[in-house]
Amino acid sequence: MSLSESIQKENLPKHLAIIMDGNGRWAKQQGLLRVMGHENGTKSVRQVVEASAKLGIQNLTLYAFSTENWNRPKFEVDTLMNLLIKSLKKELPTLLENNIKLNTIGNLDKLPKNAQSELLEVLNKTKENNRMTLTLALSYGSREELISAVKAISDKVKNNIISTETIDESIINQHLYTHNLPEVDLLIRTSGEHRISNFLLWQIAYAELYFTDVLWPDFTENHLYEAIISYQKRERRFGKTSEQIKS
Repeated sequence: MSLSESIQKENLPKHLAIIMDGNGRWAKQQGLLRVMGHENGTKSVRQVVEASAKLGIQNLTLYAFSTENWNRPKFEVDTLMNLLIKSLKKELPTLLENNIKLNTIGNLDKLPKNAQSELLEVLNKTKENNRMTLTLALSYGSREELISAVKAISDKVKNNIISTETIDESIINQHLYTHNLPEVDLLIRTSGEHRISNFLLWQIAYAELYFTDVLWPDFTENHLYEAIISYQKRERRFGKTSEQIKS
């Protein structure tokens, strides 16, 4: 039995999020420039997106570029932005063929105008697709997202649109970038690092965490299947006891 056949289709994570880490280290191991690691990482993106859609996962979110990544060397940042544009153009037919809707979260105003334009085109052309939602976190930072939500809610309180007594989790969720997505069920991080790195801090409150030493450019669909099988073996209690879950 193959790994994919071992997966229980009735117990898939409704929202899978991935911190794609290790491109630079992969390139260094190969004696290549860091940017070649990012280039090769796009192959893993394609594998994981297509495999997730085939499995029936409804929501896949990829940490593509963080707010902190703007602090990297200009050449690397420019290369990443060019790679984003190139990948969007190249992968649009695949998204359409597989009925995948593209979504984005983050401070997109910081992206170069040509990247924003290409992104908007793909968003518009895939907006009616409904097999899976692929969300790219671009210029994204969870703390910045939470600050933005607090400011927006504060303005509504100030203008008597809502009262402080009505503020609950649902109100906060409505003001996050991810307001149209369910909470994360499974978070995968590659490359052996055991950090969240300012990614979806609110949304992973009850997510299962899966860490692997595999560098992102080496991450294949079989590694994805292994992570999901591990997830399906876990007992998700959400604060309850095992006896409560089983009763």
